[in-house]
Amino acid sequence: MDYVNGDALVTVEWLTEHLNDPSVVILDGTSHLPTTGRDGDAEFLDKHIPGALRFNIDLVSDKSNPLPHMLPSAEFFGESVGAMGISNKHRIVVYDVYGLQSAARTWWMFRVFGHSNVAVLHGGLPAWEAAGHSIESGPTQRSSAAFAAVLNAGLVRSVEDILTNVDSRAELMMDARAAGRFTGQDPEPRAGMRSGHIPGSLSLPFTQLLNPDRTFLPADALNALLDDTGGDFSKPLVASCGSGVTACVIALAFHLVGRGEVAVYDGSWAEWGARQDTPIESG
Repeated sequence: MDYVNGDALVTVEWLTEHLNDPSVVILDGTSHLPTTGRDGDAEFLDKHIPGALRFNIDLVSDKSNPLPHMLPSAEFFGESVGAMGISNKHRIVVYDVYGLQSAARTWWMFRVFGHSNVAVLHGGLPAWEAAGHSIESGPTQRSSAAFAAVLNAGLVRSVEDILTNVDSRAELMMDARAAGRFTGQDPEPRAGMRSGHIPGSLSLPFTQLLNPDRTFLPADALNALLDDTGGDFSKPLVASCGSGVTACVIALAFHLVGRGEVAVYDGSWAEWGARQDTPIESG
């Protein structure tokens, strides 16, 4: 695939060879939209890659914030993943049940808290099962470990940051939601949300970055797609989406092809679309 930072992905073959490697921790980072009615925790107990741990982004979050799965403090993140049995010495491999949708959020969270030795399983659980590999059911337990988390604030943007950028346009905003949600033609899946997009942002639906099987496009195709958007990628880059999940697919894509680090607007449309003091464009 010739990615500049290809170590951010691992193949099913690589994971098969490292399934019993004590230095590798596998995480199921599945998160479902609330409209699906699906339960990621229950699905994990029913079926997961052998030895995998469940990483629920709604639990490893700021519980004091009413918005969905907002980043917790570095202290809480470190305590949470340490209790799971993850240390700073581990190589983390994340997957989800879609192929790629929410696993990138877990990848991004570890990087936000200073852990760069993290990768996404290319093709996720569907690729694992398609290759004929075994699965497990039931809970997975590991002995607790120590994880020191240090916030990399450069990878995160707040609503105040985005309001400032609406005026300055100093950073390029990219929206990972489907085109119909970006234009305002399609309703938001969360109740009470206004429709449209953040003024000045660029529509880059995360699914365009992926093949039909939810694996990433090859590097040359990714670069061509990004060039065709007409965005000014010389600016600092910020991605948003519905609730800060699929924006991380954009961040991972840019990292793969070596086109700079992308910050994520953590509150995304769940925050922007619910407020009355945030400007919106449509069309």
